[in-house]
Amino acid sequence: MNKELILTKLPAGLLVNISYASVRGQDNEPGAVQRLLNPKRIESIKDFTLEGGDYPGAIILNWVSTTNPLRKINQTISLSNTPRSAQIIDGQHRIAGIKAAISVSEDVASLEIPVAIYENLTTKECADIFLAINTEQKTVPRSLVFDLYGIASESVIDPAAVRARDIATYLNEAEDSPFADQIKFPGISKRKGGIALSTAVSSIKPLVEDKGSFEQIDIFELERQKRIIFNFFTAIKEKYQEDWDSKNNIFFYAAGFAGAMEFLQLKLLPYCISKGSFTVETIVKTLNFTQSSLIFQSEVKGMGGTAAQKHVYQKLVDIFNPDNKTTKAIEI
Repeated sequence: MNKELILTKLPAGLLVNISYASVRGQDNEPGAVQRLLNPKRIESIKDFTLEGGDYPGAIILNWVSTTNPLRKINQTISLSNTPRSAQIIDGQHRIAGIKAAISVSEDVASLEIPVAIYENLTTKECADIFLAINTEQKTVPRSLVFDLYGIASESVIDPAAVRARDIATYLNEAEDSPFADQIKFPGISKRKGGIALSTAVSSIKPLVEDKGSFEQIDIFELERQKRIIFNFFTAIKEKYQEDWDSKNNIFFYAAGFAGAMEFLQLKLLPYCISKGSFTVETIVKTLNFTQSSLIFQSEVKGMGGTAAQKHVYQKLVDIFNPDNKTTKAIEI
């Protein structure tokens, strides 16, 4: 497709007024390639905008209005502020989020947004552009995203991911950690085994996010959260003894780490809170590992990621031997 493309910038207030999303399967008009809006994502973009977030990537529009044509003279364009003049090809959630931000603060309307404008595209041409953006352009590796959260501005970070990254960093850097130098941050040389930062963060997030597992048991402090996870894996390491350092150790792989974190979240946390203790000793007593019940990477060879994770989780459930007597004081 060799269509003329206009690159410009428009005030946010003008942009949200002249543009609209044409939803595939719902709107009967050429160029309908959009999906239904996600309210949660709109709310997130609204907050990002109100906090002063930047928009370096262009919104892509298909100018369709016959009553409000683009007027081009030399290197400038002019247009009237007429609703439904341009279909959104890419950026409908950004525009909806910016519109929501304007409803809170009128100052946002003057924010200048980069825009790329095509004119009178067919549905096929809109689909080609939409697919090129959403399938051909590769996303940034998740490990790099989570790593950059450690240095990025507060307005663009995911707080739960930052907390999970801090815990993963602690597991990787503490000299006595079972995962010392086993969390793979961006930039390190590739090797077999070890936990990708993206796996560690994604597995830890359900515990540390807002209304997550730790918050539900009133464990808010980073030091206590990271120590609970540290103690859990230290207890498993004690059971494995010399087999912990084996290259066949399931917990040095994604399925093992993720399965273990699922077990911690669903089984061990409720038990430890009932006992009032998250110490290594308390956890060790619940893990009825024998030499024959140790879990190794070779067991999940050929399994998909989800199946392997569930296998590890179920094996941990099978050896879980809780003492149902309860106490009140919490010890970590």
